[in-house]
Amino acid sequence: MTVQIGDKAPNFTLRASDKSQVSLQDYRGQNVVLLFFPLAFTGVCTKELCYMRDSLSEYENLNARVLAISVDSLFALDKWKQEQQFNFPLLSDFNKTVSKKYGVLYKDFVFEMKGVAKRSAFVIDRDGIVRYAEILENAGDLPNFDAIRQTLQNLV
Repeated sequence: MTVQIGDKAPNFTLRASDKSQVSLQDYRGQNVVLLFFPLAFTGVCTKELCYMRDSLSEYENLNARVLAISVDSLFALDKWKQEQQFNFPLLSDFNKTVSKKYGVLYKDFVFEMKGVAKRSAFVIDRDGIVRYAEILENAGDLPNFDAIRQTLQNLV
């Protein structure tokens, strides 16, 4: 089942790269840009998250918080976060429970890897309702950041 616009966003609690627990419900009252990405340390994922790092203040000005999720271990995410100086939480969905809830897992990825998160973007409003949903089949594509910003501007 894939999460659609208008759905109540499935809640979750995951470990962040700093080992803390982060729940979606912690952000109730704020808009959330929820990004799923395939794998840390890869070219397109680095480009995507560096873009978010460099434009984070723009999202915060729209009362939005950014959360990024992959199936990598929290240890790998911590190393990558430090290396790239990401300024938002990286969450480990190592057991793939949240990626399954949102319907964003590849059955088969490159090099015979199974169960890798598809590059996806969701905007979840203050009340926990999905207002934007984009699930990319091609891991080489980036989310439509203009559409994400426009969705957030409409929520302000």
